[in-house]
Amino acid sequence: MRVPLSWINDYVDIEDISPRDYAAALTMSGSMVERIECRGDNIINVVTGRILKIKRHPDADKLVVCEVDVGGETVQIVTGATNMKEGDCVAVAKDGATLPDKKIKKGMLRGVESFGMMCSEDELGLTKERAEGIMILPPDTPLGVDIRDYLELNENIAEFEITSNRPDCLSVIGLARETAVTFGRGFSVKTPKVTESGGDIKDFISVEVLDPDLCPRYCCRVVKNVRIAPSPAWMKKRLEDSGVRSINNIVDITNYVMLEYGQPMHAFDLKTLEGGKIIVRRAAEGERMTTLDGEKRELDTDTLVIADGRRPVALAGIMGGENSEIQDTTATILFESANFNGISVRASAKKAGLRTESSARFEKGLDINLAPAALDRACELVCELGAGEIVSGVIDVCAPIPQKKEIAFDPDYINKFLGTDIDREFMENALTALEFEVREKSVVVPSFRADIEGGADLAEEIARLYGYNKIPSTLYIGAATLGGKSEKQRAEDLIRDTLTSLGFYEIITYSFVSPKIYDKLNLPKDDYIEIANPLGEEQSIMRTTAIGSALEALAVNYNHRNENVSLFELATTYKKGGEKGLAIEKQEIVIAMYGDDTDYYSIKGAVEQLFESFGINNYDIEPESNNPVFHPGQTAVISLRRKRAAVLGRIHPSVLKNFEINKQAYVAVIDFDLLLECKKLEKKYKPLPKYPAVTRDLALVVPDDVNVRSIEDIVKKVKSDITESFSLFDVYKGKQVEEGFKSVAYSLTFRALDRTLTDDEVNSVMDKILSELKQKLNAKLRL
Repeated sequence: MRVPLSWINDYVDIEDISPRDYAAALTMSGSMVERIECRGDNIINVVTGRILKIKRHPDADKLVVCEVDVGGETVQIVTGATNMKEGDCVAVAKDGATLPDKKIKKGMLRGVESFGMMCSEDELGLTKERAEGIMILPPDTPLGVDIRDYLELNENIAEFEITSNRPDCLSVIGLARETAVTFGRGFSVKTPKVTESGGDIKDFISVEVLDPDLCPRYCCRVVKNVRIAPSPAWMKKRLEDSGVRSINNIVDITNYVMLEYGQPMHAFDLKTLEGGKIIVRRAAEGERMTTLDGEKRELDTDTLVIADGRRPVALAGIMGGENSEIQDTTATILFESANFNGISVRASAKKAGLRTESSARFEKGLDINLAPAALDRACELVCELGAGEIVSGVIDVCAPIPQKKEIAFDPDYINKFLGTDIDREFMENALTALEFEVREKSVVVPSFRADIEGGADLAEEIARLYGYNKIPSTLYIGAATLGGKSEKQRAEDLIRDTLTSLGFYEIITYSFVSPKIYDKLNLPKDDYIEIANPLGEEQSIMRTTAIGSALEALAVNYNHRNENVSLFELATTYKKGGEKGLAIEKQEIVIAMYGDDTDYYSIKGAVEQLFESFGINNYDIEPESNNPVFHPGQTAVISLRRKRAAVLGRIHPSVLKNFEINKQAYVAVIDFDLLLECKKLEKKYKPLPKYPAVTRDLALVVPDDVNVRSIEDIVKKVKSDITESFSLFDVYKGKQVEEGFKSVAYSLTFRALDRTLTDDEVNSVMDKILSELKQKLNAKLRL
């Protein structure tokens, strides 16, 4: 919010305070000043002057040569302006002058010397609109006077950042109150005095509020014999300094009061209100109106409108209607000052795509007691400007006004809370200056401070006025807690450390995906969760699998011509069926890769390395051929404790085509929760063996359809205290092995902890293993 400091000075004396000190102090006390704009600082060496003589330029039809008296000195100026005459007073930028957007130097214009420039209003920065010609000053203007002094351009304008919980500070009076308390100075607001001219307002208008929950208070006054005219210079200047364009005296009065009191107002042309009625109601479904910005708007039953006897004439708290607009011929007006429900105004403004200075204030919640005071101030200004006559009486339709909040006041608690030793007298004086009513053990909160709810809020008020910089730093006293990561967080770190050490890069993708992802993955549509307010169709559902997100990341890298890519993500998936209608959230580890040297064993090795990091060495691997996402001949499922823990393998060529990846890609999806459940991170010390090991090789001939897992399961089940380990070292098919069979060779290690083994002991175990293999798998010893 922009506020001229001279306007603040009307309520609290700050003339002896520099703009810099003012900004620093107000910022420290909680009203942040973003910047101070010193108007006039960019206007140098511009003075008042009078045109003595105008003659035609000898070599240019559109230029004239003027002789201008600038106070004891006459300068020659060449100009193309046509709106001046001899004897007019003007603003003259002399040689070497500075204007907001240019510097002036003497020069030659078509062969004639010019020693300056006569300025227009926009060249002086007085208006943003392009002026038609130079600015003509009053005929009695003294000559040679600095234009900044003559036009009172030496104004300092503060730009405040007002937080949403302080709507009272969206006003000059509110900021003046904060200024007075900050500097410990007197603050006073005069009660508006309205001079009524007789008559009875009830003969002009009646008011009915059908929805008091959305409009708890509606006040209005009638002004007759209205004289529409430009506003006086002082009002124009204050409005323009505050960033508001001057329109006419009536509209300017409503804007001036809104800035001064923080209460939005509106003026209706009374003759346009059919039936002499104001009805505050919800709009009918499909009802339409055209607002002052010329836009036709369709309304619904959630929108509050101000209506006459037949139609809406304003969007309540947002903008008036074109059908009741103040015209140059307007003779009688109705001033409205109301209090509207902030939530309703915000919703209606958002729906209409129309946010105004009025709606911005109402949506933050205004004081219900502000409406009648602002109405009287507007009528006082009407009388002061001679803009009309006030009809006697005021209509004030008001719901029961809530009682002021009373909260406990305990200086000891406040000092303990802040870690200070502020005396009670300072606290009472500070709160009283903020218009709190201080009692022995409680404080009554003013109605305009809806943000104050408890003792902590009082402490904040005390602290900001005492000075945050005066509060000593203290250590927190309380029960100490031991920080640290949870088991799940430590597991996530282990996954990241393991995979990044293998050369993988972590990615983070959106949990929002498109329903088309299932078609790209060759999967049937899942029972997914739809997003109520999606960003678009491409992000309209919650993913039930993270493979699609990983493949999209691979596709992006492939399109950027990255030759070798290895990625992983700790991804969350969402499915229906959770408690209380919530989603079932499940975390997956997704590993994806492609590259010149990448194959099935690359992805399998990464998964096995991850399992090993979690201390998991016993797991089952089986081929998988019915997963439509993966290649049927290069896909496996890993099981832990007979539960499906991971699927890994080469992506199906048709899926790669759907993602426009022209390279073989490999993906693994691991159940994070099951991995966490099966982890064995404790390391147990085992001493080095004292006795030697015995190693035997076992070469078997088995049918082609027997997988090595079946062989290893049998070896594990043969109970023996001396079997230490076994490992596969060869699988062979060739001329030496008959058709339909393959040779599988293992190396077995035997060891006893208390003795050196004999051949008989080892042979006994080998015989048991061979017997079981022959019986269950039709395995034969290869000779």
